[in-house]
Amino acid sequence: MKVSDVTHIIDARGGRKGWTNWVGNQSFVPQDIASPETEAALINLIRSAAADGSGIRAFGSGHSDTPIVETSGTLLCLDALQGIISINAERQEVTAWAQTRIVDLGDILWDHGLALANQGDIDTQAIAGAIATGTHGSGKDHGSFSSTLRAARVVDGHGEVHDLSAEANPDIFPAFQVAIGLLGVMTQVTIKVVPAYHLLEQIRIMHIDEVLERWDDLVANNRHFSFFWMPSDASAALYGFKDAGKDYCMVKIYNEVPADFVAPRGDRVDRGYRIYPHVFEPNFHELEYFLPVDCAKDVLREQRALMVKSLPDSQFPLEVRVVAPESGWLSPNYNRANVVLSVSGTPGTDYWPYLRATDALFGQFAARPHWGKLHFMTPQSMAALFPRYEDFKALRRQFDPKGIFLNPHLRALFE
Repeated sequence: MKVSDVTHIIDARGGRKGWTNWVGNQSFVPQDIASPETEAALINLIRSAAADGSGIRAFGSGHSDTPIVETSGTLLCLDALQGIISINAERQEVTAWAQTRIVDLGDILWDHGLALANQGDIDTQAIAGAIATGTHGSGKDHGSFSSTLRAARVVDGHGEVHDLSAEANPDIFPAFQVAIGLLGVMTQVTIKVVPAYHLLEQIRIMHIDEVLERWDDLVANNRHFSFFWMPSDASAALYGFKDAGKDYCMVKIYNEVPADFVAPRGDRVDRGYRIYPHVFEPNFHELEYFLPVDCAKDVLREQRALMVKSLPDSQFPLEVRVVAPESGWLSPNYNRANVVLSVSGTPGTDYWPYLRATDALFGQFAARPHWGKLHFMTPQSMAALFPRYEDFKALRRQFDPKGIFLNPHLRALFE
């Protein structure tokens, strides 16, 4: 996906600076915007916020549709904390500064014979932001970026530094794998990587009935399987896809192949990290929920009917992926394999009734949200959907007793 590289800092009233996300649906004016050049400077800013009880939040690449970055206090721009710190080829781990972009990992890891195990369509996110929100790709054997986290250096709400790892802190480490910035500011992350690999990309156009008929085989026998269902004849052109008419799907199938594999005509072979990113232009809002994979076909049929009924003129495709179970307490994939449904719409369009109807439908199937996408969670639904919800809240109070990492959106769910 092509996303503008312009800064998210904007001019606001009274000569102050504000912030907006990439889609423009979240904007606010903090008391201050700080750009610490070092970890020590960051620690001092957090200690200052803790001393006076003011809020403090950090932003990554601004891809979240929800107000998780918002703060009335200090907004942290961590662009100085980028770059790879070390690569351990034997352990297949890479340690990087938190603001390092996913796109900046590919070439360097490849030169060491390594690669990220999986990616999504977008590769411009900061790695810590992707981990904090459970950003993911697709594939029955692959979890989110959060599932690859093996260690992290975190500055808590006291301004104290913690070096945590899955090995040394197995009792609480899963809470940090998807924490939405509520347990502290990550300055360094260590993630698990895999041996470098090439992918064969096969793009196929299939009618939705064929996709549903072949669902079990497509999920079970491909490294990566995902698709976009087209609600109208204009949908494919909107995203720059191959021609796919109404009720057809643009299906993406990726499988590992040797470097010298000759791709059939119309297909493509390249390094994995070059295959994953998808370039398309339209700006959109997105709701994304994770549902048990066993109910995938039923949910798809019902959501398709709801979309046709509620938004007969919609052009935005419905994206469908599968994701493996993982251990993060707040991960939507906590102890459960999921099918992921992403519902998009044009900014400025009032389609909230449709989104609420989608939420109600998905709620019948124990749907969990992507934390960077629109959702309608409440404390009651959180308690029902996330078995470690209360444990996470207790740990949050321990690591941030003054609530400096909370904002109104997050306080309503996690105080």
